[in-house]
Amino acid sequence: YGDHRDLHYPLRRQRQMCIRDSFNTKGKNMKKFLIAILFSFVSTGAYAGGHSPCGVTDGTINVLANEFTTLRIVMEEAEKCAGSSADFSVTHSVDHQKLQGPALEANPAEFTAKIVTNGSITPLMSKGLLRPLDDLVEKYGANLNKSQLITFDGNVYAVAFMANAQHLWYRESVFNELGIAVPTTYEEVIAAAEKIKASGKMDNPYGGAFKAGWNLSQEFVNMYLGHGGEFFKPGTAEPSINNDHGIAALNVIKKLTELSNPDFLTQDTNAVKEEWESGNVAIMHIWGSGAASLLDDEGDQNIKADTRLDPPPTVGGGSAAATTLWWDGLAIAKNTSDENAEASFRALVGAASSTEMANANPNAAVWLIDGYTPGDAAVGVLAAAKMGATPYPSIPQMGLLHGAMSDEMVEFLQGNESAEKALEDIEAAYIAKAKEQGFL
Repeated sequence: YGDHRDLHYPLRRQRQMCIRDSFNTKGKNMKKFLIAILFSFVSTGAYAGGHSPCGVTDGTINVLANEFTTLRIVMEEAEKCAGSSADFSVTHSVDHQKLQGPALEANPAEFTAKIVTNGSITPLMSKGLLRPLDDLVEKYGANLNKSQLITFDGNVYAVAFMANAQHLWYRESVFNELGIAVPTTYEEVIAAAEKIKASGKMDNPYGGAFKAGWNLSQEFVNMYLGHGGEFFKPGTAEPSINNDHGIAALNVIKKLTELSNPDFLTQDTNAVKEEWESGNVAIMHIWGSGAASLLDDEGDQNIKADTRLDPPPTVGGGSAAATTLWWDGLAIAKNTSDENAEASFRALVGAASSTEMANANPNAAVWLIDGYTPGDAAVGVLAAAKMGATPYPSIPQMGLLHGAMSDEMVEFLQGNESAEKALEDIEAAYIAKAKEQGFL
């Protein structure tokens, strides 16, 4: 699949310069990289680093991370690696992407480390808020796979430890009782949900992360890619969503929300999981990382026995999965001392390379860790990769477009404006921000 280090874009150029990299080309290369690491895991070999990362005794380790079970597992492992003498703390927040910029711009930064994804890393990179990790990888990366090293401009800026994707979940007993075949397309998902609702078993049988803001925008990203859309005109930062693909994507999302909890605009993945555990939902499209809490031995075993994971659906007659591939990893704040940077890296990379942690929690994530044996819950994420799902585009203008989507989508979903007007307004909001920041 080639060396993923060639995938960098020139982040150090002045921000007034137009980003010339085409999403198409970069998407294909990053897709090859992610699919390769998902299906090889240990075949790339460990990085030729030096000392053991664990046993940290000095320095402050203060981490900002998203809020879900898998990252709590990683943070617990990191704290053990740091040892009882270290000053270790972590802030888990679903609003981590809103917090990360201001927190890391401070000098010294409010956090010494940030758990990042291929979506959240780009604004931090474009503002120069992350520290190159090559020296620390050389000293403490002995147990890392080379494919875990995420590079920009030839330097390592993050260490990935898990892959993720949204995919289909369904309740087997309900499908069997009503004679419903497992859907492979969103059209079939809608038909299945309509049949369940008509049966009287559930009023709102579908669940999705439609919370206004980042989550709702991500649903459009998935659906638009599934319809074959491209977010920008090739080779430019000009938006390209006000078209037939965009209209079709919005209309499918609207049908899904009509089969969901009436308060769908307040529901993120955690809220949808609660609906599932309460028996209110029979089919949903959520993150593979959600399996950690839904399918563990501590929850309702009847729910666990009845839950089935399946590949993400296609949509609109296309063959591409209507989802995106992601990685989660660690990064170190630039505005932190060398001592705290080293302590934070050692603790976090100890977790990011722990085969014991990965195999003790095989269903918590699709771990990108040497020696990991995938659990049953990995099926959805691996299927997404096998279907050729597109990685979330790691380009800075995508963050601006993603941020512009939600408000206008809410207007459309509430029936206050047409799909065409919503897309027109999204592009206008993006263009204003892109001009302000020098992309257009």
